Amino acid sequence: MLLNNNQQKSPKRRFLLILGVSAFIAFCCLGLMIIFWDSMLPNMPKTQKTVIGIAIIIYAGLRFSRLLKKDPNEI
Repeated sequence: MLLNNNQQKSPKRRFLLILGVSAFIAFCCLGLMIIFWDSMLPNMPKTQKTVIGIAIIIYAGLRFSRLLKKDPNEI
């Protein structure tokens, strides 16, 4: 990804991007596992499992949107 004046991202910014995308994928997988995998949390009713799974997926989306937000201090 290139910035406005054709400069590459710093290694720190690139590492944080990779880490953020990995966390997004992990949280989405966790949310989907809670919703669809019957062996996970077997004593919990299906509606509660669905609500918790959706909440985790929404949290992942919020984290990802904050990751993409441009820092105003960055060149």
